[in-house]
Amino acid sequence: MRPLVPPYVETLKAYVPGKPIEETEREYGLTGVIKLASNENPLGPSPRAVEAMKNAVSSVHLYPDATSFHLVRRLATHLGVKPEEVVLGSGSNELIELLMRTFTTPEDEILLCQGSFPAYRISAQAHGRPFVEVPMREGFRYDLVAMARAVTPRTRMVFLANPDNPTGTTFGRKDLETFLAAVPRDVLVIHDEAYAEFVDWPDYASAVELFRAHPNLVALRTFSKIHGLAGIRLGCAVMDAKLANYVHRTRMPFNLTVVAQAAGMAALDDTEHVRQTRENNHAGLRYYGQELSKLGVTLSESHANFVFVDCHRPAGEVYEQLLRRGVIVRPMGGNGFPTCLRISVGTPAENARCVAALKEILS
Repeated sequence: MRPLVPPYVETLKAYVPGKPIEETEREYGLTGVIKLASNENPLGPSPRAVEAMKNAVSSVHLYPDATSFHLVRRLATHLGVKPEEVVLGSGSNELIELLMRTFTTPEDEILLCQGSFPAYRISAQAHGRPFVEVPMREGFRYDLVAMARAVTPRTRMVFLANPDNPTGTTFGRKDLETFLAAVPRDVLVIHDEAYAEFVDWPDYASAVELFRAHPNLVALRTFSKIHGLAGIRLGCAVMDAKLANYVHRTRMPFNLTVVAQAAGMAALDDTEHVRQTRENNHAGLRYYGQELSKLGVTLSESHANFVFVDCHRPAGEVYEQLLRRGVIVRPMGGNGFPTCLRISVGTPAENARCVAALKEILS
């Protein structure tokens, strides 16, 4: 008999999310645990989005608008693109799956950066798509030159996280455009911009600005980070309208809930919440840079809402000691960085508590 499970699923290692607060409190007998593990918005969701979600609850007995008509148009105006160039998903994770399902076959290869966002590799394997991983260069940065050289006639799709997760490092417009010029037009380049709104660097370029000059370029955005809506799962892709039409053919109907659509509309209008989030994040990055550098660790140059910390010792031990002090961060051994932690920017009080705990552990 044939095996019930295909080999690529049998050997698949599932994504490991950040440890929940409730689980940590139960396991260690603690209260008041803080979570700085999943790059969530420490200020919470937009108050406008919360109000919109409350109002939308009365309509959850009805199926949602399958086309997300109003949110698509509001988002298109916000990004300066056409509605037919926007595809919405249940988080950017669904969009990653949709892009692979729509544009690749088991005979194609997907090109990835080793150590970058693990969802790309997991999704590729879950679909039975072979993938090739190119190592990062010094400083935990994408090696776009090496990635361009790694493109073969079998390559159909490339994933670039910019800023990168988990390292927070970023590459600029010139490097991106050079890479796009070197890649054949029949290779889709997925530019994942989950943290783009946090970037404060003039050389940064969004694929939203470039996709019309490069029709094989796709931008991914999310409402999980700057808008604080991780719990409702809402993401978007911007791409050539012809490509978007094909993605809509494979997208399941009603993939966005009534509540998610209402929250997205309201969050886009709440520019004050976005401003406060960005301001809190910049202050947190500065604080971590000043304080953690005193502890003998090394930080990458982060342009996201977290820092990537090389402890120069097994990070799993440091992670465990932080848990015992009620601070949840993210160990990076699963990404191939056994001495590194990823620490999200929290509120000033949360950041100070994390630094104080690290001082005790690393002293």
